Amino acid sequence: MKNIFSILKFTFLVVILFAIIYPLAIYGIAQFAPNNGKGEIISVNGKVVGYQKIGQKFDKANYFWGRPSAVDYNAAGSGGSNKGASNPDYLALVQKRIDTFLIVHPYLKKSDIPADIVTASASGLDPNISPQAALIQVKRVAKIRNLSEDKVKELVETKINKPVLMGTSTVNVLELNVALDELK
Repeated sequence: MKNIFSILKFTFLVVILFAIIYPLAIYGIAQFAPNNGKGEIISVNGKVVGYQKIGQKFDKANYFWGRPSAVDYNAAGSGGSNKGASNPDYLALVQKRIDTFLIVHPYLKKSDIPADIVTASASGLDPNISPQAALIQVKRVAKIRNLSEDKVKELVETKINKPVLMGTSTVNVLELNVALDELK
């Protein structure tokens, strides 16, 4: 009976600590984060269009496309395909993405396509693409929107986020597309 009482006290203590105190502490810390810990929201004319750190599906030809998603951009269930680079199903899927990309971008060769535009990230929610992946889409987007390629290329170049200390340059697809919509 003595052991059972000790176990119950310990269980009660752990429940109080991890189910009440810890969540309240994290909530309190989040109040000092941008937007009170609710994420970095991007809005246009007061309407929320997305979150800066979560990828979205852009598949219309008049927008820049982001990375594919193995979870169809579902933030509730992020994850990759968990298929290895030599898996035949995975290779077929990537080839299908390449073929689709080449159909819409007939001026490109397969070797011109950066890997990040046809492969999903580990989370399936990567909001960024490489500058190369954005720049190879300039011709398509400019043509469909009746804009000069130079103007669209200049917009892409203003949206390139350079690394602070180390890493690679990226382009946030949502921010780029919002800026594209604002471009006259």
